[in-house]
Amino acid sequence: MDTKEALSREEFENIKNNEELLSLLQKKNISYNKVVNTLSYNNELRLLQIELVKLQNYISKKKKRVAIVFEGRDAAGKGGNIRRFMEHLNPRSSRLVALNKPTDVEKGQWYFQRYIKELPNPGEIVFFDRSWYNRAVVEPVMGFCSGSQYKQFLVQVPEFEHMMYEDGVVIIKFWLSITKEEQQKRFEARKENPLKRWKFSPVDKQGQILWDKYTHYKSEMFSKTHTSYSPWMIIKTNDKKVARLEAMRHVLSQFDYEGKLDAGTVVNPDPNIAMRYYRSNTLQID
Repeated sequence: MDTKEALSREEFENIKNNEELLSLLQKKNISYNKVVNTLSYNNELRLLQIELVKLQNYISKKKKRVAIVFEGRDAAGKGGNIRRFMEHLNPRSSRLVALNKPTDVEKGQWYFQRYIKELPNPGEIVFFDRSWYNRAVVEPVMGFCSGSQYKQFLVQVPEFEHMMYEDGVVIIKFWLSITKEEQQKRFEARKENPLKRWKFSPVDKQGQILWDKYTHYKSEMFSKTHTSYSPWMIIKTNDKKVARLEAMRHVLSQFDYEGKLDAGTVVNPDPNIAMRYYRSNTLQID
C-alpha cells in the first residue's frame, strides 16, 4: 500500500521556510532528494554571487581589467553560466559581449579588430559569450574561413593574448565540456520548449553530425593556445548547476579580494569538475 500523501495547496502556502518544507515532505513520506538538491544549489549560488559582488568591488577599486571567455560546443551552457555570473553585478562595471557574424566591413579588417574594442576598461569585467575563438573551431568546421585564415589565427592568437597579459588584462578562458549524448538531449529539449526554440539553429543541427570534426579542431585549439599566461580551464557541464558553481569558484580563486577570507562557502573549485587543459588531456573531455 502506498503511504504517500499529496501536499495540499493550503499546507504549501503555510510553509514559512525551507526547514518546514523538508519536515512536511518527510512526514508525508514524499521523496525530497530533488528538493534538497535544489535548495542546496540555490544557497550555494547565492553565497557565491555575494563573493562575486565583493570581487567586482575589488576590481572596480583597483582599476583591474578582466575578460572572461566562455567557449564550448552548442548547448554546453555558456549563456546560462554568464547569466548567473552577472545576475547581481553592477551593470555599470560589467558587460556581456556576444557578437553577431562580422559585417562586410569587418570581414576586411584584421580579424581581432572587432574584439579589441570590446576589451574591458579599467575597473570592468567583460563576459564573452563566444569570442575570437570562433575562428579556432566553429569557423573551420562550418567552412566560414579559409585554411590560410585559420592557420594565421593560430599563429597570432598567443601573441594577441600575450600583449593583453603584458598590458595587465586578466584573461580567464573557459571551455564548457559536454558529452554527445547530453548535447542531443538539450537539443531535443530546446525544440520542445517554445521559450527556448529560438536557440536551436541550423548550425546546432550540424553539432551532432560533425561531432568528430569539432573534436579535432577543439584539440588543435587547446594545443596551440593553452599558455602559462592564458590557460584553458575545462569545466564539465553535463550537470549544469554544478558547472555554474565551479566556474564561479574558479574565477574567485584567481583574486585576493577584500573579504575573501570571510566567504560563507568554498571559493576554490573542485579539481574533478574544473581543470586545466594539460590535466584534462589525460581524460576523455568533449
